[in-house]
Order: sequence, then structure tokens, then C-alpha cells
Amino acid sequence: MAFFTLLVTIALTGLAFRSASTNHPIATDDPTAKAKKSFYSFKLTSLDGEEIDFSRYKGKKVLLVNTASKCGFTPQYAELEQLREQYGDKLVILGFPANTFNQEKGSNQEIAEFCQKNYGVKFQMFEKISVKGPDQHPLYQWLSQKQLNGWNNEAPSWNFCKYLVNEKGELVKFFPSKVKPTDKAILDAINS
Repeated sequence: MAFFTLLVTIALTGLAFRSASTNHPIATDDPTAKAKKSFYSFKLTSLDGEEIDFSRYKGKKVLLVNTASKCGFTPQYAELEQLREQYGDKLVILGFPANTFNQEKGSNQEIAEFCQKNYGVKFQMFEKISVKGPDQHPLYQWLSQKQLNGWNNEAPSWNFCKYLVNEKGELVKFFPSKVKPTDKAILDAINS
């Protein structure tokens, strides 16, 4: 009887393992792996309260930037606006204010006023979100977890990190804060 119980236990363990492994695929380092959720499935609220459906960005390159008003990199707002003017419909710039690094204390209205008054920002800005940590917004989970985006595990290390999504909605590049929006590496990626 003990032998029979052992066989049943082994068989059930094997079934449970096989079932678990098919429901939770092992992560791969393959850069061609497909993201599980589409970039175009996101919907976020703009600073003025409008729901923005990311499907409107199909066929365009999109540069996503986590921003803050009280940061040494805040002057990058001007270069982001310069990119918007230079590339027009070829590139969409999306700004995501975040207090993740304790440098964006203002309300959504105060952020909008700051961006317009100081930098003439006309690119799309969104309500304040968290870009890192336990309360990380699902969009930034998608941007910074390779099991979701297909290749990248780089979360923002500071304000003004940049992610480039291609015309097919695939994350293709990450740029840290110190890389200015008009840096050759970003311009080359936009132009490729």
C-alpha cells in the first residue's frame, strides 16, 4: 500500500508541476520575445482630466518621459518641446509627472501651469503617477519589466528617463536621465 501511495504522489506531483509550468512560462532573455500586453491597450488621464487612449498613437514613434518640476534635469522640458516642434507628427512625446523621487509635490493643475509658464510645453502631459516601487503604475511596469515588454528590465533610476516605442507599439530603447532629449543617440533612434 505504501508503494501505491508513493506512485500516486509522484504522478500527482508531476501533473501539478506540468500544469504550473504551462500557466507560468519561464522568462527568456530572447530580445525577440513578444510582450504580453500591448502598449496600445493603455488608457491614462491627462493633466486636464481627459482620458487618453494609447491606441491613438498607432503608426507613430512615442517617447515617454517621467518628469518632475524640482529636479536638476527639469530644463529637459525645453528640449522635449523642441523635439515635438522638430518632428511634428512623426514623434509623440508623453510626459508623466511623478513624485517617486520626491521632486514633484505639486497638484496636477500646478504641474500644468509650471510646464506651460516656464517651458511652453505643448506635448501631452498626464496626471501624476508612480514610476517605480510597490505602487508603480501599470504603464511603467510594462516599460520596465521584460516579461511584459519583451526585453527591458530598466526602471527609472531618476526623473527624466526616456523610453522609445516604435510605430508598431514595441518598446525599442531606454535612455537614462543624463541623456538629453536632443542627444545624438535619441535622434538616431527616432530617425531609424
